Amino acid sequence: MPLPSLYRSDNGFRPWRITHAAACGAALGALAALFKKLAPLGVVSLSDRPAGIAEIAAVAFAFAVLCAGAAMLRNFLARRLVWHEGR
Repeated sequence: MPLPSLYRSDNGFRPWRITHAAACGAALGALAALFKKLAPLGVVSLSDRPAGIAEIAAVAFAFAVLCAGAAMLRNFLARRLVWHEGR
């Protein structure tokens, strides 16, 4: 399955789903924060750091907002520049 792009295909307009992008971003952010917290060379339990869960949630939220914003920007640009809707 090819990645979605700004290329205009014969299938018509297919916007990226913003909720799906946000969910993927949250999962990616949580995995990145867990990787950082657990340290690949020396595993440290999350209970040793009381702010660990809050930091993981904050990073997951930040990645979710970032990915949702990227999806909204892509949809906006695709509508205006590629598919010429709203003119």
